[in-house]
Amino acid sequence: MTTREVEHEITIAAPAPAVYRLLAEVTNWPRIFPPTIHVDRVEHDGSQERIRIWATANGEAKNWTSRRELDPEALRITFRQEVTAPPVAAMGGTWIIEPLGENESRVRLLHDYRAVDDDPHDLLWIDEAVDKNSRSELAALKKNVEFAHAAEEVTFSFEDTVHVDGSAKDVYAFINEANLWSERLPHVATVRLEEDTVGLQTLEMDTRAKDGSVHTTKSYRVTFPHQRIAYKQVTLPALMTLHTGHWTFEDTDQGVAATSQHTVTLNTDNIESILGCGATVADAREYVHTALSTNSRATLTHAKAFAENRR
Repeated sequence: MTTREVEHEITIAAPAPAVYRLLAEVTNWPRIFPPTIHVDRVEHDGSQERIRIWATANGEAKNWTSRRELDPEALRITFRQEVTAPPVAAMGGTWIIEPLGENESRVRLLHDYRAVDDDPHDLLWIDEAVDKNSRSELAALKKNVEFAHAAEEVTFSFEDTVHVDGSAKDVYAFINEANLWSERLPHVATVRLEEDTVGLQTLEMDTRAKDGSVHTTKSYRVTFPHQRIAYKQVTLPALMTLHTGHWTFEDTDQGVAATSQHTVTLNTDNIESILGCGATVADAREYVHTALSTNSRATLTHAKAFAENRR
């Protein structure tokens, strides 16, 4: 059997440990890879882990599973696809991050692969696909890791929790059935929900702000029945360059703790044009936090009333 081994590399203006951390901690991936919607650690045992990835490809949302081995000492991450698609018989590789200085690193991406039945024509096809994908992936990694590293000071998370005297199933149902939000939520004018693949939703809605203006948003959502709904907003208002979040529903002795969590990166270029001359990062942070919290709490309050009426 012919196993091909290839290597690509790129230089990134960020410290090697920071680059390793952004790649190793899969919860960062929606921040650093624009197509990535959500990543879940399915299994974790020491340095070994199995991850499930939801991402868009050519505008369509897909998901797949990979195994990884993490080596924080050597700044290496080895990966292997669990299920390959023909003409690929096997596919794996390694990320190697090497320090070049205090704020610079070289990222090497190694691949090894085989073609089904050792077909030379198929092997050539895989050569071209791996080369093209590796170059574009490393270019995107460089751009997005440099941005994510630089934006850590303007990236923040927060959550709001409402306690519900009802069942997690009913609270989940309210958040999951977003197609009914225009009837159930005063701040939602219109809504379009698609779920071509079970558990993977595309949600577009027009929401009304306090001043009466209407804003259109689009998000991809990944649902985990009765427990969690994770999302990534892909149409962003001018004050944000990133917005991800999740709704969680946890049974407690008092009923259900329903929580809305947000992670946001501020767009510092637009602060003064939107909030006025002299407005600061702190002003923008407060403005965005208040706006998102207001909508989340309104949604959770209606979900609470819905679930408590169902009791």
